[in-house]
Amino acid sequence: MAKQLDYHTIREIFTRFQTADPEPKGELEHVNVYTLVVAVALSAQATDAGVNKATRALFQIADTPQKMLDLGLEGVTEHIKTIGLFRQKAKNVIKLSQILVDDYGGVVPNSRAALQSLPGVGRKTANVVLNMWWQQPAQAVDTHIFRLGNRTGIAPGKTVDVVERAIEDNIPADFQLHAHHWMILHGRYTCVARKPKCGACLIRDLCPFEEKTE
Repeated sequence: MAKQLDYHTIREIFTRFQTADPEPKGELEHVNVYTLVVAVALSAQATDAGVNKATRALFQIADTPQKMLDLGLEGVTEHIKTIGLFRQKAKNVIKLSQILVDDYGGVVPNSRAALQSLPGVGRKTANVVLNMWWQQPAQAVDTHIFRLGNRTGIAPGKTVDVVERAIEDNIPADFQLHAHHWMILHGRYTCVARKPKCGACLIRDLCPFEEKTE
């Protein structure tokens, strides 16, 4: 675990991220906030590409909680069977859709607590939805961000919660809205787990990682 970087270094890092990609976007496909919730919930222990492949046809016919309920458990299961843990995830999609219909009039709530009360929706999922749909500077820490935060010193911590707090505490406010997207994309495509692509890294000179590759 690297030491926490100082303010000026972090500001330079995110200035470079912003210059390279001013408006980073999440890679999960969705047509509204409900389908975003479902897509993010399905993405646990699965790739965004795999989720997108499974949900394209699903969201064409079930883009509201009621339509998902009308499709039924078997219909949902059939659509998402290429995704890991698909049986449990299909049950969660049906359960959360029922709760949205019964308790929220079919409208997705926009508080973290309410989102986390839905089956299959944890803090990370809630933060993604709050950030992507409602433009709240919520930080969704996945494996890429956890690795990047610790390897670079941008946001070191032994747990996901500690890393999330380190991002909120140390990244300047003007970068908070897009911070987790810049970090996810950098961790997914450049600062990868086994052989980080340090030669192509735009923050190489600012990163304390000792085992840099060429």
